[in-house]
Amino acid sequence: MIIKKFFHIDWILLLSTLPLLAAGLITMRAIGGGDNHFFSRQIIWITISLVLFFLFSLVDWRFLRKGEVLMLFWAITIAVLLALLLIGRVIRGAASWIALPFFAIEPSDPAKLLIILILAKYFSGRHIEIKHIRHIIVSGLYVFLPAVLIFSQPDFGSAIILFFIWLGMIMASGVSKKHLLLVFLVIVLVFGVSWFFVFKPYQKERVVTFLHPLKDVQGTGYNAYQSTIAVGSGRVFGKGIGFGTQSRLNFLPEHQTDFIFAAFAEEWGLVGVIFIFIFFSIIIWRILKIAFLGRNNFESFFGIGMAIFLVSHFAIHIGMNIGLLPITGITMPFMSYGGSHMLTIFAGLGILMGMRRYSRQSYREDSMLELLGA
Repeated sequence: MIIKKFFHIDWILLLSTLPLLAAGLITMRAIGGGDNHFFSRQIIWITISLVLFFLFSLVDWRFLRKGEVLMLFWAITIAVLLALLLIGRVIRGAASWIALPFFAIEPSDPAKLLIILILAKYFSGRHIEIKHIRHIIVSGLYVFLPAVLIFSQPDFGSAIILFFIWLGMIMASGVSKKHLLLVFLVIVLVFGVSWFFVFKPYQKERVVTFLHPLKDVQGTGYNAYQSTIAVGSGRVFGKGIGFGTQSRLNFLPEHQTDFIFAAFAEEWGLVGVIFIFIFFSIIIWRILKIAFLGRNNFESFFGIGMAIFLVSHFAIHIGMNIGLLPITGITMPFMSYGGSHMLTIFAGLGILMGMRRYSRQSYREDSMLELLGA
């Protein structure tokens, strides 16, 4: 009876997350030495996240097709993000956290999941007239306000993720590429005018340093420089578990969160990195497969949004760890330490599994089970 309840779960997808979770835990344990603080707490977060995943997979999420429900959540999210600017807990220079008695939560993570749902609802109901430019503007407004509030914390990384979610989903929706290009040209024009007539010299210097972090390896580019050393020193087979000098000797900062890929690559080398890419690719493949088999456009757009969300985090995190992208504090899905991000990911996957219960594929599978039972 219990097996039948969870028959709709994509077990290939779920099992593919386990090696990534294990890789993160092993890296934290090896680097932590005698201090297992992050390792122990991460196990708790993973356990809670998996429970949330199974619970969410049992929910019938078709009620989210009602725009009023999602707009209520959107209004609450905006209110929370506004409150953060006033009472948020400052961690690593950003007021991104709400402090609770035993832990702190980062609202920007569930905000990404909510934006995916809102855009999925918006685009699913406008597939016939989607080429009109107003849909670019309206959908952009849903993202713009939370993105500005998150950027003001300041959390540039999460704001960028929201932008990529919007960009990816709007391109998948079939909007006019000419209209989208026009919007981007306007943005570039505004930035160009601001650069010459609005930005002060110190603001320009911050932008240049942000785009080229390795320009000042003894100052603002120190973290990026140490990260590239860690990744490169791992070579093919790595230095071995617990033998990563950059992370164990604290040359590599935030090795359990922002730079966990570099810490992992130093100890496991290219071989370990290839396995990370393989399992992550399987996860994205299964998510997109579920999306394409969705009963309607809402489920399909949500799956596409989840894939964009995870790929954006994955690509930006690795990019900043190997010196190709600026340091933005973006975590590695399934591997980085943190409860808010882990809960958000598995909540999203749980919602996807709930939607899979009434997908076209699950309908055929249930029919086969009924025939076999008869």
